[in-house]
Amino acid sequence: MMVLQHLSKRFGKQGIPALQDLSLTVTTGEIFALLGPSGCGKSTTLNLIAGLLQPDPLPYPGEIWLDGILLNPWPPERRGVTLLSQHSRLFPHLSVGENVAFGLKMRHVPRAEREAQALRMLERVQLAGFAQRRPAQLSGGQAQRVALARALVIRPKVLLLDEPLSALDANLRQEMQELIVQLQAETGVTTLWVTHDQMEATVMAHRMGVMFAGQLQQVGSPTELYQRPASEAVARFLGGVNFFAAQADQHQLQLGEGIRLYSAVPYQGKVRLTIRPEQIQVFAAPPPFANNVYRGKVISERFTGSQRQLRVNTAWVQLQAWVPPHQQFQLGQEVWVYLPPEALWGVEGSRSAAAMVV
Repeated sequence: MMVLQHLSKRFGKQGIPALQDLSLTVTTGEIFALLGPSGCGKSTTLNLIAGLLQPDPLPYPGEIWLDGILLNPWPPERRGVTLLSQHSRLFPHLSVGENVAFGLKMRHVPRAEREAQALRMLERVQLAGFAQRRPAQLSGGQAQRVALARALVIRPKVLLLDEPLSALDANLRQEMQELIVQLQAETGVTTLWVTHDQMEATVMAHRMGVMFAGQLQQVGSPTELYQRPASEAVARFLGGVNFFAAQADQHQLQLGEGIRLYSAVPYQGKVRLTIRPEQIQVFAAPPPFANNVYRGKVISERFTGSQRQLRVNTAWVQLQAWVPPHQQFQLGQEVWVYLPPEALWGVEGSRSAAAMVV
């Protein structure tokens, strides 16, 4: 288990904060994704874990623990962690096999044994027969596979991945995602993955945390963060586009004169609500639902291949709804939208009735 406690880091003479009092626990054997925009402190966190940076002593002495051992005093090469970035950084003068075996050589593993381990690892990353090639003879995806093999062959306790796939095209990125998930399952290595790609984090991670401006905003499973965001900022970063205010009394939400919604979660008082666009259902005729159905008009329609993205004007709000590609609507067409009660979620200061019970 890896435990980060009160990590802070400032840079420059002005002490610009890159990380502010971050605390996090990553369970042994899980893939945890740190997700956030550029400059939010994700890479700084990895560099602190790897020992390339030291945490600031103030306002709290930041600590990094791995399996009960405080890593702060240890140099990078003795921490049991390996950092892989988007640049493979292979040694150009060494063969592929020598690159993979390099870490074992630094650990004084006998030559025959390290060569055998390197060949086995190259097979696992689907590069059998590449041992004698030079890095200049590799494609970008192949180079990243070699870098991954080099990182895993030393059997680290923690694998740190800093946007390792961002330089690859979409098809290669998907292949590498599948390969890393497969190898992680086989080796059981604890993996901390840094990315700004929401889809990548969702596909890869068992749990993920969203960061803004050096601070961890919310931690949970991909499902929890997508469907139950803690704030409007988190919801928007994860693709949220529908937000509206209401006056709540338990499960009943008053939106305007004569306009009501019903939510599965009870709220009380003023509430800010969100619903993901793919959870809204759109019908060409009135559906057989008693509540949360509203008439509207399609004002835009965009086909993206896997879905159709609609904008629908209703009497109280404009909604974005992402429907299956087989559903076709015309501009100006009258439709009915259904907002499932279980898909409505209060964000950022919204108080549930249950939370108000003392």
